[in-house]
Amino acid sequence: MNNLFSLEGKVALVTGASYGIGFAIASAMADAGATIVFNDIKQELVDKGLAAYAEKGIKAHGYVADVTDEDAVNALVARIEAEVGVIDILVNNAGIIKRIPMCEMTAAQFRQVIDVDLNAPFIVAKAVIPSMIKKGHGKIINICSMMSELGRETVSAYAAAKGGLKMLTKNICSEYGQYNIQCNGIGPGYIATPQTAPLREIQPDGSRHPFDQFIIAKTPAERWGNAEDLGGPAVFLASDASNFVNGHILYVDGGILAYIGKQP
Repeated sequence: MNNLFSLEGKVALVTGASYGIGFAIASAMADAGATIVFNDIKQELVDKGLAAYAEKGIKAHGYVADVTDEDAVNALVARIEAEVGVIDILVNNAGIIKRIPMCEMTAAQFRQVIDVDLNAPFIVAKAVIPSMIKKGHGKIINICSMMSELGRETVSAYAAAKGGLKMLTKNICSEYGQYNIQCNGIGPGYIATPQTAPLREIQPDGSRHPFDQFIIAKTPAERWGNAEDLGGPAVFLASDASNFVNGHILYVDGGILAYIGKQP
């Protein structure tokens, strides 16, 4: 059974994994035996990521690349194949969000979110799939969202992108499952990261932030998730244990999507 979940000998590319959710997923995969490769958009972020991995005893390979630039991604994948090895596992983690009411959002802002959160996973997946076909196997994990299923005020672009990413996941499964490539998604719930820290700050009167109260009330687990909560699901979807799981979105949300909420 342990061998089913082993990633020994596998090369895993996790995009945007200098910190946060991507870093936690990559760290879990490293613990399962994978060789970790990651990218970020600036050398400063790559250097910080390399230092953070080294602090955990992980020898990671970091590269600067903009995942929305098709030529840059193709060059990145070629360089990884030459310097590290053919990519066995791809985690499309890089993403952004802009919390702007729809009627106040410009088309350029909308396009930027779509470009990073939907076009980039298409570009990176397209770059790695040919070598996966030649090798006879591959795992692609797209980081979706609860907004792949639900809408919410101020996140029209993000919800549109993540809904599209859910369907891209299903279509990659449909198109390339015959080549022993499994493409699945992970939909995180509300995760405690530095980016969400302001939403969890205790208020001057000692009460929880209103959004924090809202999330706790909507989550059967009655807590925010930790980035580490995503490690096990990611290892599962990257391993031989999931070889007949394809086109699935695994929501790691503490039960939010299953819950209508408490009666007032």
